[in-house]
Order: sequence, then C-alpha cells, then structure tokens
Amino acid sequence: MSNRKIIHVDMDAFFASVEQMDDPKLRGKPVAVGGGSSRGVVAAASYEARKFGVRSAMPGFKAKQKCPHLIFVPPRFTRYKELSYQIREVFFEYTDLVEPLSLDEAYLDVTINKPNIESAIKIAQEIKKKVKTNVGLTASAGVSINKFLAKVASDLHKPDGLSVILPDDVQEFIDRLPIGKFYGVGKSTAGKMKTMGIVTGKDLYQYSEIDLVNHFGKFGRYLYKVVRGNDDREVKPERVRKSISVERTFEDDLVSIKQVEEKIRMVNEKLGQALIRTNIKGKTINLKIKYNDFTTSNRSKSVMTYTNDKELIRLICWELFEHLNWEGKGIRLIGLGLSNLDTEQSEYQLEFELG
Repeated sequence: MSNRKIIHVDMDAFFASVEQMDDPKLRGKPVAVGGGSSRGVVAAASYEARKFGVRSAMPGFKAKQKCPHLIFVPPRFTRYKELSYQIREVFFEYTDLVEPLSLDEAYLDVTINKPNIESAIKIAQEIKKKVKTNVGLTASAGVSINKFLAKVASDLHKPDGLSVILPDDVQEFIDRLPIGKFYGVGKSTAGKMKTMGIVTGKDLYQYSEIDLVNHFGKFGRYLYKVVRGNDDREVKPERVRKSISVERTFEDDLVSIKQVEEKIRMVNEKLGQALIRTNIKGKTINLKIKYNDFTTSNRSKSVMTYTNDKELIRLICWELFEHLNWEGKGIRLIGLGLSNLDTEQSEYQLEFELG
C-alpha cells in the first residue's frame, strides 16, 4: 500500500462564499450564484441555502421553490479566477506537485515538500490558515495516502474541515464507508449496488474484480482497487486538455432560422475569445444543440490543419446545423467547441453563461 502523502483541498461553497465576502449584506443569508429565471441554473449555493435543499446544477425556479427568500447573484468568473490563483500560490509554497481539478479544488503531493515538514497534517493546517488569512475564505482538506482517500476525506467535515485517514486506519475506514460516499458513485450506480447488497465498502470488498467489471465495466476495475485502499494515480501538475467549448442556455426557445444564426454567431464570439486567451487550436469543430424536450444533437467536422479561426469555426458550425434537417423544434441551448487539440496544457475552466 502506498505511503505517499496526498492532500485534497476543496474550497467551501467557493463562488457563493466569494460573493458573501465581497458584499457584507449577503453574509449569513441564503445565496445562489447563477440565474433564478425559468432557464437559469444554480452554479453554487451558500451553506445557508443548502439547508433548504438548494444545490448546484439545480434549475433556478426549483431552487426558488425550495427557498423563497433565496438571493440570486450573477457569476463573476474574473473575480473567482483571481482568487483561485491566489489560493494556488499558497499551495506552491509547499509543493510544485499541484493538480487543479477546477477553480476551487486541487490535489497536492507533499510526500517531499519545500519546507521539509514531515507531517502532511501540519501542512494542511498551515494551508487552511494561510488561505483564510491571505484570501479571506475557508477551505476543507483531506489528508491520506492516495487521491481517492484524500478526496473522500475532504468532504467529511465541511465547511472548514480537516479530515485525516492514516495508513493503519485505511481498510477499517473503507469498510465502514457508505457506498454513496465513494467518489464516482452516483445515485444510479448506488441504486444498482443496493440491489446487489452493496451498502458499504465492506460489502463491495466481497466482490471479485471480474464480477465488478461485468457489472460496471472499467469503473468496476477502479472500484476493486480503491476498496482495497489502492490508488496509484499520481498528482500531475499538467493535465491533458481534450477539448474546449462554450455553451449558452437561452431564456426563450429559439424557433426561427434567424434566431439560431444570431445565437451561433454570439456563442462563437465567446469561443473565439477563449481560444485567443488560451492560445489553443484544434482540428475538430463540434456543435451541440439541446432542444426544449431535452433531447440533444451533437455534430462534428474535422479539418486538415489546426485552427482557431473564428470565422471558419462559425461557418462549419452553421454547415453542421444545416445538416440536422431542423424542423423548427424549440432550441434551448447551443454549444460550440474544438477538440483534437494541438497542445497539452493545464486544465482551464472556461467561463460559462447562465440564463
């Protein structure tokens, strides 16, 4: 079993906490970052809002039903990125092995660290304190021997928590862990497991690798390993980016060709700005259309050379749309993107717009 020292740091309700920090009138109140309209989506919810059942990715109207006095604020991604970089600067004081998963969470490998501190627990304590002092926000951290356990641990005592799973306690901890707490196990998979008699890690442990692969495919192989405390994934500072895209959900359904053409042009403008900012080019142009019945059409076309030419991307996306043989069914979302990229670079969380 690995003897690495891995920390997973997860900011507490990051977007909502930033809004509460910057606007004292929002402190202590239920806040949702996103849109409260019929097409709006909650990007983040404060802990005051979560008490009412408000969660990220929840439709805005549903969130309002659960919490009538919920305060919606528009997202400010420039501000979130600014603070995210400040938080990462704290991480880099201890190690260069920092793997960001998004703006608000990251893995750190502190097995060997810059201050030569033997205790990963002490490092996690110092990081939490410095983030609070330097940035003004609280973070939760998990400390253990691998990524899987560190991530599970960071979620145990939110907000402002610090949870540690020591090497000698790993198997006992996993045996008692509810299957829904296993990272990657969603409601559907948990439901399937329940029918198989799998409620805790101990139940999962009884299944062979072949059985788990038969039931869950490649994910079954991962489950077989982590339920035994094995996760050999390294903390990788550079993550391979496979695609870059921008999506927009509309307040009202698009029902005319003129509306669709206008919105494709608008979304393409956002994508073009992102491509210039990140200096990314790709060979495959992708179009995503989601209709008002929530069915989705995805189309793509590859070109001979890497490109980030905005006008070329727009023309190809329009060509892809024309091949859909659209008959006027209401369109609620358009997404444009590039894949088959020319570069490997750090994961970059794109700005997205909420209705």
